[in-house]
Amino acid sequence: MAANQEQLRAYVEYLRDMGVHDLYRHGDPIEAEPQVATPQPAAKSPAVVSAPQRPAPTVPPARPLAATPVPASAAPREPFPSEPVMPKPISFNNLAPLPEVRIAPSERPAALHAIQEEIGDCTRCPLAYGGRHKIVFGNGDPSARLMFVGEGPGADEDASGEPFVGKAGQLLNNMINAMGLQREQVYVANIVKCRPPANRVPEPVEANTCSPFLLRQIDIVQPQVIVALGATAATYLLGVKQSLASLRGQWHICRGAKLAVTYHPAFLLRDPRQKGEAWKDLQAVMKELGLEPPKRPA
Repeated sequence: MAANQEQLRAYVEYLRDMGVHDLYRHGDPIEAEPQVATPQPAAKSPAVVSAPQRPAPTVPPARPLAATPVPASAAPREPFPSEPVMPKPISFNNLAPLPEVRIAPSERPAALHAIQEEIGDCTRCPLAYGGRHKIVFGNGDPSARLMFVGEGPGADEDASGEPFVGKAGQLLNNMINAMGLQREQVYVANIVKCRPPANRVPEPVEANTCSPFLLRQIDIVQPQVIVALGATAATYLLGVKQSLASLRGQWHICRGAKLAVTYHPAFLLRDPRQKGEAWKDLQAVMKELGLEPPKRPA
């Protein structure tokens, strides 16, 4: 036991020399264990009968250097710095109260232009530094009864500054025409106004930063019906994270307008089999707006 203690003390001295004296005690210096004297046997005398030897006192084991671990139940676990806490989406209905005074139709173009001027050359979120070329504000009739909201601009939109002008935009135009409307009669915008790198899904910080501008666009246009194109648009407009299948086929409310959820045109280009399902969603919108599809020439 004495040899083990000597080795331990030598090791502690070595750690101190290396500058790691608080490795185990979190700042408290390590104290050397008290030495325990080992009794030596008395010298025998030839003339005296020696008394029986008492057993050496038991030496208590050395204290462990490491602190006693705290049970997991006693100490709540805190997230590591590498574990980001993702904010939950907030419904557009809860972002701000509805305006008490509605903007007159004649004043809506100027009100939308004022928002665009306020956005300016926006650097409010990381998308400004991800290779963006142009901010895609939105376009269409400032007094449209029908509004489409997508996810974010793609490469074609980033180059032109207009929403839905690529292949997905051409398909959206066909969908609008099939409803008996022209593109100029609706209003089109996106959750974010800058193209995410490689067309990835917008991060929550990006969508939440851009949402107040889209909210004000909706409040100015005052559409009767909003169509959320895809899961990302539905997530942020409604403030819920659910599958597209669970959100389709029913009416939701957003900023005083009825909201329908359907597939994004880019998804329909990848899976044309779902075009029939998307058409069912648009037919419900047509019924709500009292629209009739254009008659085909005989």
